[in-house]
Amino acid sequence: MINNLFNIYSPLILWTALGILLFRFIPKALPRWLGRALYWIGVPIEILALARKTDFSGNWGLTPLVTLVALTLGLGLSCLCWQILPSLVLLKPDQTWFNRARQGSFVLAAMLGNTGFVGLAIAPSLIHPESLNIPVFYSIAHNLFGPYVFGVLVASYFGRKQSEHRWWLNLRDLLIVPCLWTFILGYFTQSIQFPDFIESGLEASIGIVSCSAFLLIGIRLALLSGWKSFRMALIASSLRVAIVPALVGIGTTLLGIKGDPRLALVLMSGMPSAFMGLILAEEYDLDRELIASSIFLTTVMLLLMIPLWLFLFGYSQAL
Repeated sequence: MINNLFNIYSPLILWTALGILLFRFIPKALPRWLGRALYWIGVPIEILALARKTDFSGNWGLTPLVTLVALTLGLGLSCLCWQILPSLVLLKPDQTWFNRARQGSFVLAAMLGNTGFVGLAIAPSLIHPESLNIPVFYSIAHNLFGPYVFGVLVASYFGRKQSEHRWWLNLRDLLIVPCLWTFILGYFTQSIQFPDFIESGLEASIGIVSCSAFLLIGIRLALLSGWKSFRMALIASSLRVAIVPALVGIGTTLLGIKGDPRLALVLMSGMPSAFMGLILAEEYDLDRELIASSIFLTTVMLLLMIPLWLFLFGYSQAL
């Protein structure tokens, strides 16, 4: 497992560090344009590549339902926490904290998890091969309904002033999400063989998009204003990697799901905040600092939570 974690986090650390080092030498508009390029071009191409090579057959079981429940928990708990934040003495919030852009980023950080790059990379080393279809299906369902449905609707809603909010604008933003259309294209062209140079280009896009996302995170981390961003991000991060997976673990136990299937659902529901949250923040002009801080904190916290989930919901059953 240690070797797998090293392989997972090496590119994350290297490219993020490069972003931190380069931010002083790049145009101020570059992070914004990089985020928009990932949203409209990079990630859709990556989704097209993944949709073409993913096997969607098999028994999904309760996985899609648990995924939707986890997303709803993240959404509901983050909105609830936001309402009670003013009463927390530790935070000592000022008026600038409680604006729509910051609230939108708070919800995205708590709701969306990196089930693809991190989740599917960690799962094989912790889950028995017979149960690996569960994290795969979870990642597919999360990526379909998370960033490109829940995420876009949240970002669209909080990215506009209250006076500008119209339901049809949220619906329009949802319908023009490029990743939804490239997913549909990839799914219905699975049986079609593209020319070799296109196939190799699609395969290479996965690594390029991941490195570009890490670079963007590094640039945003370098622009953090200090402890204020981390204080708010710590609450969203705790929801993402501790509270939501704990509730999923308890709920699946009550439903009679045990062993590796339960552990897989708990692990996937507790993945670090998704890079797509930062891309949505760039596109809809939300709080980039809060998202970047949450990605950093949840990535560190994940290493501490994995042994706990293994003990509570995995290997402890064999003792």
